[in-house]
Amino acid sequence: MINKENFERIKKELQQTNTTLIAVSKTKPTAAIQALYDLGQRDFGENYVQELIEKQEQLPKDIHWHYIGHLQTNKVKYIASFVHLIHAVESFKLLQEINKQAEKNNRVIDVLLQMHIAQEETKYGMDNHELLTLLEYYEAQKNRLQHVRICGLMGMASFTENQNQLRNEFQQLKNFFEYLKRSNFLFQDYFNICSMGMSSDYTIAIEEGSTMVRIGSLLFGARNYN
Repeated sequence: MINKENFERIKKELQQTNTTLIAVSKTKPTAAIQALYDLGQRDFGENYVQELIEKQEQLPKDIHWHYIGHLQTNKVKYIASFVHLIHAVESFKLLQEINKQAEKNNRVIDVLLQMHIAQEETKYGMDNHELLTLLEYYEAQKNRLQHVRICGLMGMASFTENQNQLRNEFQQLKNFFEYLKRSNFLFQDYFNICSMGMSSDYTIAIEEGSTMVRIGSLLFGARNYN
């Protein structure tokens, strides 16, 4: 059900680099999540709102639920009361909606801005210009966005075995993260997450400065979409 050996090995690797592990549990049964929880894992990532809601209701309440998929604005309200971190904000409209729903729930929701670094057009995310434009809107309306907190960047590299390409894409994200930290978030200690790396490329991502990795198949086995 879960690969305990992989989990222990990955945890040991990440502890040396102070990198957070998000166990990607989408399509996996609650029993598998509970098994990993029992080994000490607390951060889990889900892609689908309905699935996340059902699992959140059934599993321990101290789990940190990460929403890592493409999020539609009309779905934010369903997860706003409990979600720990929303990974894939790629529009100012979505940022506004998260703020609105967080305010209704009397809390602040942490988010990451998604940057497009892969060569595949199918992957979501903003380019440098779009991201800077979003931040301009954010700065201009900051006093009306007190219930959302931008904590860093997230990006997905190309699906390739070319390690040089992966390194270049991860470096692109890390460099832009460092630029924003110096320019837009100089005195905001909470802007400290550079989320990149998955089961197939997380070791390279960590070498290039990732602070958070999203790992599914190495922990839970291949995904079943039936």
